[in-house]
Amino acid sequence: MQLKKYIKIIQRNDKSIRTYFVLAIVRVLLVFIPQFGYIHPDEFFQSMEVMAGDEYGLEHTRTWEFNTTFPIRSIVVPYFCVKIPLNFLKFITLYVRYYFQIDLRTSYALLVFPRLIMVLFSFVNDWSLFRICKSHGVNYEIRMVAMASSFVILVFGSRTFSNTIEMGLCSVLLYIVADTMVHSNTVIFQADFLQTKYDAAETTVEKVKLYKMKSSLPNHSFNNCWLIATICVVGVFNRPTFLFFGMPIVFFWLLRGMGTKTVSFMDFNLRICALVVSAIPSLIFFIIMDSLYFGYLSLSDIHVMDVGIDNFVVTPLNFIRYNIDPQNTAQHGVHPKYLHILVNIPLLYNILGVVSIFSFGSMIYRFCCADYKNLPRAQSIIALMTAAIFVPLGFLSLINHQEPRFLLPLTIPIIFLHATKLQNGIRGYQSMNCNRIVDFICSKLFFKNIAGATVLRHWYIINIILTFFFGFLHQGGVFQMANQISNSVLVHDNVTHVHLVTSHIYNVPLSFFFIPSTKTILTNHETGQKYRRNKRFFLYEYGGMDVDELYRKMKIILDYNEMKLATANQKYQLYLTIPTSLTEDLSLAFWRSNSTVMKHERVKVFYPHLSTEALPKFSIKHPTEIKTDVFDLDEKCSLYEKESSDDSMVSIAIKQFSSIVHQFGLALYRIDVRRKGHSIK
Repeated sequence: MQLKKYIKIIQRNDKSIRTYFVLAIVRVLLVFIPQFGYIHPDEFFQSMEVMAGDEYGLEHTRTWEFNTTFPIRSIVVPYFCVKIPLNFLKFITLYVRYYFQIDLRTSYALLVFPRLIMVLFSFVNDWSLFRICKSHGVNYEIRMVAMASSFVILVFGSRTFSNTIEMGLCSVLLYIVADTMVHSNTVIFQADFLQTKYDAAETTVEKVKLYKMKSSLPNHSFNNCWLIATICVVGVFNRPTFLFFGMPIVFFWLLRGMGTKTVSFMDFNLRICALVVSAIPSLIFFIIMDSLYFGYLSLSDIHVMDVGIDNFVVTPLNFIRYNIDPQNTAQHGVHPKYLHILVNIPLLYNILGVVSIFSFGSMIYRFCCADYKNLPRAQSIIALMTAAIFVPLGFLSLINHQEPRFLLPLTIPIIFLHATKLQNGIRGYQSMNCNRIVDFICSKLFFKNIAGATVLRHWYIINIILTFFFGFLHQGGVFQMANQISNSVLVHDNVTHVHLVTSHIYNVPLSFFFIPSTKTILTNHETGQKYRRNKRFFLYEYGGMDVDELYRKMKIILDYNEMKLATANQKYQLYLTIPTSLTEDLSLAFWRSNSTVMKHERVKVFYPHLSTEALPKFSIKHPTEIKTDVFDLDEKCSLYEKESSDDSMVSIAIKQFSSIVHQFGLALYRIDVRRKGHSIK
């Protein structure tokens, strides 16, 4: 009988289960394709760039956050999440190269392998959501499908952001606290029931029996205390904003059972003390590891016991000291206080994000109307999830630098509370009978009833679009360009120096070029002499510089290298990478220079690529057909050619569409000096 019931449940939920597992497989496959999209420089420069440089001895960019004089990023989490996996990749590379003659030390492996670790870690969020749903007896199928189909998980979930790790830690913390709340509520209910019976008992035998039953109940007050404290320490050292996300969750762990007969305010204080004591071991471990890495502490200092307060560094404290100054955060961009709630939440969670904002507004309105009976209970899972969304959102909105990825830990609370809307639909505004004028205005402004199929369809469409945009299109040519330079240019030994100029794109991680570090001290085994490699690759990143100014910069670099070629026979190659939407601007800059010496020729174009710093020009006809050397322009160039009278509207539309599509690329140019009988190869 039970078996038949189980089979019916499986059959009923079979479609949702299949959908979830298909999406989970897609999540892993998207790592191997791979996703060329480049969301933000922190994706590489706060973890992979530094760890790859340390592990493989490569040229890399060590950002100011890892400055030894004032480090604000802990090295422990990147060490375990990125460096150790890279060390494992380095180990298996030896065997793969020996047995299969395949070298895994490539730009592709360096991009994909850390992301594979992160995508495996992202399933912690799925597991946590599933366990929360099971422990509280709510429908998990549609919630799991919503989680797996969200572009937040498909794209951000595989990236080496500290925010991605923060999301996973918050998810685990939510599950532990939610599960502990269920356990405590059960034990407290039984304890209160037995206490009531004990007080009403008239005979000693009955009192003894009830006392023994109450004493046999399991402990619950300090359940998972050490685990919660450790997660909080790891979260804070990974990213100190974890304080905002963890604080309301931990508060609900402290609040369990308050107001009942068996739990008092003393239990609340004892739980706080237990958390503090439990956090000490992991706190000491992180401080010592950071102090060793950044050179504040050495093993010799520990051996001779010459250790003082100056031998330790607390990176979260430095992080807070830096970000508490608005002038420092303003250097990274100043945003309005409402950006998170009005832009970033709808961007990340689209329909569910908008519903969560309206739902919270409705709760505030009910509270102001003293409609307490329709508000969630203070110690319920609904209250926990609501606090886990809007308490950190309120704190983060006070900071003047706001980015969507800062809100990734809100994923599970939003999906848990509102994912059922994808199945049941969205109900229009419901009158609260508090104020007729407000009810009338809200009924006109807020959305009407929307069917679940419609909501789910829009959810899928929006997430597919955003997955393509952030996963493949946004800055998608950067890695492809770096891979091309690494495989086609830097492998030639006859080239002494390679110079790469970039414009209107994000910073390029140097580790992708796989250039041996020039800072590593090497030893000549024959003479025993110490030496360093000479630098042969130079990167010039000019951001959103005006194209005419960019031309002047390249002219200076070219003149200097020509001088070195004439005096020291130092060979060189100069390259420029720039979005194809600036093809015409670049050609016109060469034309305006009135120089007949410097020329440029397109080497390759990498698709797809979109730089928001250089958006495509939809009104220009066929800019990609312009020849890259403006001095070779003739009357056949389609930009200056008049449309013939017999051109059909279809032909014109196709050409216009082609010109727009070709602007979604990243062009690599070879810059050289025009010499007689010389051509660029």
